[in-house]
Amino acid sequence: MGLGYRFAVREDLAALESLIEVAIGELQKGFLDEAQIASSRAIMGLDTALIDDRTYFVVEAEGRIAGCGGWSRRATLYGGDHSEGRDAALLDPAKDPAKVRAMYTHPDFARRGVGRLILALSEEAAAAEGFTQLELMATLSGEPLYRAAGFVAVERLSDDAGGAAVPLVRMRKPITAG
Repeated sequence: MGLGYRFAVREDLAALESLIEVAIGELQKGFLDEAQIASSRAIMGLDTALIDDRTYFVVEAEGRIAGCGGWSRRATLYGGDHSEGRDAALLDPAKDPAKVRAMYTHPDFARRGVGRLILALSEEAAAAEGFTQLELMATLSGEPLYRAAGFVAVERLSDDAGGAAVPLVRMRKPITAG
């Protein structure tokens, strides 16, 4: 399967939101109960600042959007446009880690390299801007991918802003690209 990629544009929003909904609903089964999956929808999602900043990628395969995700030079670690507490402050590449954000894979393309491609693209772009570390907030379903990509857990916590407590893992890795 050949994977292509491009920067996301605002015209992709409806398709991306549909993909994100399916990814949250399907790929977290076995990791979270139904209440936690419902709560995930309130704390996760797409932050359109990533699209506007041209740091958000769409991965395509077989004529479809297979996944999406990216990175940020801004302080917000996770959450979508609807999430409270977002912080648009620019990070200092000399001391702050770039943030890997809003990674989702359509279940039809899970475990086929979509997430690894997004991580590689994000790491390369962050390195080009002088960042030396990456940081992300992983779901339990995403943690194995991130661990395999060299991220290590630095904090385990839960977010109950959506009602049920959703377990999350803050992870970091040094940038090796570039």
